[in-house]
Amino acid sequence: MKTFPTLTALAFAATTTAALAAGHGMAPMVEASDQSVSNGVVSATRIAAQENGWLVVHRTGADMKPGPVVGHAPIRAGVTTDVAAILTEDVQPGDMLMLMVHSEDGGMQTGIFEYTLGAKEDGPIRVDDALVMDIITAQ
Repeated sequence: MKTFPTLTALAFAATTTAALAAGHGMAPMVEASDQSVSNGVVSATRIAAQENGWLVVHRTGADMKPGPVVGHAPIRAGVTTDVAAILTEDVQPGDMLMLMVHSEDGGMQTGIFEYTLGAKEDGPIRVDDALVMDIITAQ
């Protein structure tokens, strides 16, 4: 019988990482970098969330405040890499985007993104009153 120690180790590491983020000490976070939006997608390289929720892409500007939502994607509890959100509005090179972690709480339906700017449904996650987000510039 053949064994695959590398696959077993990777599976254990992924399970362990997800367990840490899902309520065992890993703070929610999102990491992204400046990227091309020519394919209509914006990606976060890594997200940590304590519960299922959403990666939400907001427009932003020099004031660094979240503006209208221009894309979103579901995320799982734990650590996830390469999360892609399809853009629902045109984004031009040079536009600043805020990639933010939102919850799945307060809405009428699970699995349906219900947030609108300023609403409580599926709203932003905060840690010590700070939004869990990263800002990039579209290329």
